[in-house]
Amino acid sequence: MDTRAQNMPRAAKPIAAPPRTKPAHVKPARYRERNCSVARTIDIISDAWGFLIIREAFFQARSFESFRSALGIPRATLTHRLRKLTKQGIFHQVAATKGARRKEYRLTRMGFDLYPTFIALMQFGDRWLSGKVKPPLTLVHQPCGCESHPIVACSACVTEVDARSVAYRDGPGAGQTLAKPGRAARRSSDDSKFMVGRPSSVSRALQIIGDKWTFMVAREAFFGVRRYDRIQAHLGVAPNILTDRLSRLVQNGVFDRRLYQDSPARHEYVLTAMGRDLYGPFIAMLAWGDRWLGKGRPPLILTHAACGHDFDPAVICDQCRKPINAGEMQYRLRYDPAVFGAAGPLNVAD
Repeated sequence: MDTRAQNMPRAAKPIAAPPRTKPAHVKPARYRERNCSVARTIDIISDAWGFLIIREAFFQARSFESFRSALGIPRATLTHRLRKLTKQGIFHQVAATKGARRKEYRLTRMGFDLYPTFIALMQFGDRWLSGKVKPPLTLVHQPCGCESHPIVACSACVTEVDARSVAYRDGPGAGQTLAKPGRAARRSSDDSKFMVGRPSSVSRALQIIGDKWTFMVAREAFFGVRRYDRIQAHLGVAPNILTDRLSRLVQNGVFDRRLYQDSPARHEYVLTAMGRDLYGPFIAMLAWGDRWLGKGRPPLILTHAACGHDFDPAVICDQCRKPINAGEMQYRLRYDPAVFGAAGPLNVAD
């Protein structure tokens, strides 16, 4: 209570307090994050739905309805993702037929160049997530005519690379920038919806790592960041979100949770053999991000310890050791596409 008002004569009225105003909206602080071509790639693709829409484009989906029926995706979600992917240069719109008003979505060169990343992610799903069931697709590399199990390789010596055989150093694009506002933090509570439609090892992989924060948490492990407080400091992620993603990654076999301090109990998160095998898809995304989003200034330079050379990650046929692309890969389906309402693989000549 105002003591000045108490000392006033009774006839006097206390001075009215100024009207209360609503506090201005305080924007959340934006943190600085490391420049990273993986993060830039994920910001483009957006989330599991973004990945799956692009995957369907490699299986001939072009119209809005063909994407919707193949994925069982809500219309509003599909509209938003197609609009974003078109704006970002992954798709371009063309008339369905000459003079028609209805538009179709066709992959651009930038979009087609995501193909090796999808194949690397598919191979991860084939190796770790198929269980006792054979993978849904057999790949045939047309130039050599062989059944192919593509690998992520060093461009210098053309041998397979893994997380333990690669060193890195800062490149010309290294440093930090303000994190983009609005990075999606939500994760679907029902990951099974990503399995609607065709059987897919990509879908299985996305059930485990199909949102931005999960990708970013796993990425930090490849930088040697294992402890909760350091991961949080590097990513600026809310504690409840980080706890959820770490728990999921442990549950799904990507991380081991190991005690490193007894009192109080503290744990670190170490990549398992399965987790380390995500390195191939991650550096395939890094290579795409360097080519299309890095402006010639890659944030990281990778060195292959086996040959001692700096290299660009390349997804190659394990038989002929040539780089793969969408136009030279054929598929043999191990399922009946008619049962799932799914189209066949993409013929790039169409």
